[in-house]
Amino acid sequence: MKPQSIFLLVAACGLTPIALSYGVAPEISLRYLFDIDATPTNVTHIFRAIMGLYMALALFWLLGAFTKKYKLHALYSLVIFMLGLAVGRVGSLIVDGIPHWLLVVYLFLELGFAVVGIKMIKQEIREIKQ
Repeated sequence: MKPQSIFLLVAACGLTPIALSYGVAPEISLRYLFDIDATPTNVTHIFRAIMGLYMALALFWLLGAFTKKYKLHALYSLVIFMLGLAVGRVGSLIVDGIPHWLLVVYLFLELGFAVVGIKMIKQEIREIKQ
């Protein structure tokens, strides 16, 4: 299996528990992790929608890991997703201050995945041109 496929698999597997923690039982997981009250229907609804978005992208990354036709597209979507999250978190750091330590860890992971993703895109493009 090529490094790009392994990278997509790792990203999909890493994102899945985060997605599930946001949406399967947000009233339990979000209170435990971040002391967020997710019992109101609107809050639960928002976090379940976020779970759906995360799971859809993870499934697309799995498709890209196993289907050559979609690999480059999956890598691009991964980089855009990770950079989007990271930019939002950096903006929040500037405006709101330091959040829960786990959210800071997420920021570093997102930046790391984006940087590695860019390298994987370059590698994939080189391989396509050969």
